[in-house]
Amino acid sequence: MAELLNQSCEACKIGAPTLSNEEINNLMSEITDWNLITEPINQLKKVFNFNDYQSGVTFLNSVANMADAEDHHPEITLEWGKVTILWWSHKIQGLHKNDFICASKTDSLYLEN
Repeated sequence: MAELLNQSCEACKIGAPTLSNEEINNLMSEITDWNLITEPINQLKKVFNFNDYQSGVTFLNSVANMADAEDHHPEITLEWGKVTILWWSHKIQGLHKNDFICASKTDSLYLEN
């Protein structure tokens, strides 16, 4: 996780290659408890649990600030007691190393809350 956590996202352009299954499997071992969603496209998904609504809002805002700094933006769903995050690269309709970098940073933000 530390290796991904210390990296920054690179610009991802339309037509950039998505990660191969082997690359995905290798990177999955570097993030904890993220699920690989394969339909309709490859995405990383994780649900983060909280004891109240406001803690989820605070976490959501910290993820949004990190995403803006990385210029890589997830789908975020806020509910009472949980926040669901989906990372994938919109421009290439699949997974890029950026998604794993941001998943690692998301985990770090959760541990700080």
